[in-house]
Amino acid sequence: MTAITDYLKSVQLKKINEGKDFENSQLGAFVEQEIKADNPPHIAILNVEEERGSIDNQGCSKGGDEIRKYLYRLRKGDFSIRVCDLGTIEAGNSLSDTYFAVKEVVKELVKLKVIPVIIGGSQDITLASYMAYGQLEQTVNLVDIHSSFSLGNTDLPVNSNNYFSKVLLQQPNVLFNYSHLGFQSYFTDQQELKLLDELFFDLHRLGTIKEDIRKSEPVLRNADFVSFNIGAIAQPFAPANRSGSPNGLSGEEACQLARYAGMSDKLSSFGLYEYNPIEDQNGMTAHLIAQMIWYFIDGFYNRKNDFPACNKNEYTRYTVTIDEGKQEIVFYKSPKSDRWWMEVPYSSSFRRRYERHLLLPCDYEDYKIAMENEIPERWFQTHKKLK
Repeated sequence: MTAITDYLKSVQLKKINEGKDFENSQLGAFVEQEIKADNPPHIAILNVEEERGSIDNQGCSKGGDEIRKYLYRLRKGDFSIRVCDLGTIEAGNSLSDTYFAVKEVVKELVKLKVIPVIIGGSQDITLASYMAYGQLEQTVNLVDIHSSFSLGNTDLPVNSNNYFSKVLLQQPNVLFNYSHLGFQSYFTDQQELKLLDELFFDLHRLGTIKEDIRKSEPVLRNADFVSFNIGAIAQPFAPANRSGSPNGLSGEEACQLARYAGMSDKLSSFGLYEYNPIEDQNGMTAHLIAQMIWYFIDGFYNRKNDFPACNKNEYTRYTVTIDEGKQEIVFYKSPKSDRWWMEVPYSSSFRRRYERHLLLPCDYEDYKIAMENEIPERWFQTHKKLK
């Protein structure tokens, strides 16, 4: 694993725990600190000390150990655990040097089927993760959880406010879908909203999520990687972010979204960005992020492995005809988890590149919409991409 360790500085877990050994039931007692290629762990935690792409959140590169302090004192759940802490990717001589290191580490971990949990640092680091998938030639779905969009001024160098516009321009283009959870309308440029809508991306307002958090589960079940900006969480729960707002996700909702992400059979990397320890109050935000990672790990160990591992013949199949038989939508219900998917028709030219994205996660509400002779919005958006 020289290719990974060359980019990382190891962490001293005992030092983080004030020189004491962790108790037998604490996460810190189970954490490995190296990866063996012949027996890799399931999840690898690392932090990135990079903030040169941050906009008005200087100090966000230094939160890794503060989060570890709370994370490794949490108690292990009721599951066997294989988690490794790889330590720190330090800032390179240039921002592009840091991106290169992140890209290489994420690429090697994904190849080993180890899920990197990245603690930032500024959210533009997401671009480096995306570049890793480009090198792997793996088409991906990105879910961004934030209070605003990250298109910004494309003429400026990459930063935390415009990183997604750089994703759209990146070559090779391996982005199949982008979903945004938690945007707040008063932070939203209407031209950006219109552009993203015209690209048939999935955009979900904060109010929709708070009305029923379960509506986020199919979105996260469809994710290959997730970028979570701590600014999406309301300041009373997470004060350690200078772009925070009085409104946003609650701590409980943030943990639920992290658990949904961990449960996604497709998901292969997860990033948490923009935590600024300078702005924290009594470690409140660090403790919340630690609990989010705990819930992500818990979600991972509660994966149902019903997609794509499960054969479609094992599902309960429902066929719904719409518009007097002119359109047909096929639904599948998992026998393992009772979760739902829709099949999106596609031409044979798309088969090789997009097949893994065309059994689309949905919920029972989508099935009911189809039964009422209407096409579910998420089916329509995906179908449009394939024209």
